[in-house]
Amino acid sequence: MDSIRTIGVVGAGTMGHGIAQVAAQSGYQVTLVDAVPAALERGRAQIGKGLERLVAKGKLAAGDRDQALGRLTTGGDLAALAGADLVVEAVVEREDVKRGVLSELDRVCPARTILATNTSSISITRLAASTSRPEKVIGMHFMNPVPVMQLVEVIRGLATSQETWDAVEAASRKMGKTPVEVHDAPGFVSNRVLMPMINEAIFCLYEGVGKAEAIDEVMKLGMNHPMGPLALADLIGLDVCLDILRVLQQGFGDPKYRPCPLLVKMVDAGRLGRKSGRGFYEYGEGK
Repeated sequence: MDSIRTIGVVGAGTMGHGIAQVAAQSGYQVTLVDAVPAALERGRAQIGKGLERLVAKGKLAAGDRDQALGRLTTGGDLAALAGADLVVEAVVEREDVKRGVLSELDRVCPARTILATNTSSISITRLAASTSRPEKVIGMHFMNPVPVMQLVEVIRGLATSQETWDAVEAASRKMGKTPVEVHDAPGFVSNRVLMPMINEAIFCLYEGVGKAEAIDEVMKLGMNHPMGPLALADLIGLDVCLDILRVLQQGFGDPKYRPCPLLVKMVDAGRLGRKSGRGFYEYGEGK
C-alpha cells in the first residue's frame, strides 16, 4: 500500500512546477507553494501549458489533463503543506535558504511527513540537521526539464531510514521516473561529473580556444552529446552552475573546481542563460 498519497512542492520555479506537474499527472494530490504570488501564477500557467503540449502530441488524454489540474492546488504559505505525506523543496540552490525552508517545514508538518530536497549539490546530512527528523529527510534530485527527464538521483543522508528510502523510491517510480541511489557527497554523481565539464568549456571560451558555437559543436558531433555544454549551462542557469561549482570547491577543497572567471563575470552581469534572455547565447524572438 502506498504510504505517499499527497505531495507538497515548495518553489514554483522551473524545477518546482515541473515536479508538481509530474506528481499531479501520476495521481497524487499536489499542493504547490511559493511566497511570491507572481511566481505561483507563472508556475501554474506553465503546468497548464506542459499538460496541453502532451495532449497536442497525443501523449495525454484531455480528460486526464483535466483530472491532473483538478488534483493541483496552490498556496502562498508553508502551512498549506501541513497535510502532505511528502514535501519536496525546490527553492534556490543556497544552503542557508534550504535549511530555513526545511526547518520551517519540520515545524508545520506532522511527524509522518517525509521532507525531500531537490538540491543538486548540497549535503543531505547537513540539510537534515536543520530538522528534528533527520531519518525522514532525503535527497530527490530531479533533472531539468522534469516532465521529460527520467532520472531522479535519490540521496540518503547519514540518518535517512530505510523506510524513508523505500517510500521515496516507490513514489519516484509512480511518477514515471527511474530512481538511482547515490551517496551523499558534494555534487552527488550528476553534477560532480557535469559541472567540471561545463566549467572547462567556459575556460575554452575564456581563453579563446574556440567560439561558443564551435565548442558546443565539437561536443555534439564528437562526443554524441544532444546539447553542447555551453547551451546546457544556459538551460540550467549560469547562477545555478556557479553555485554548484562553489559547493564542489568548498566541499572538496580542490582547486580543480574553481569557477572560470568568465562564469563569475556573466552571473554578476545578470546574464544567466535562457531565464534572463541572454547567456552564452541570446534567447528571444527568432533566436
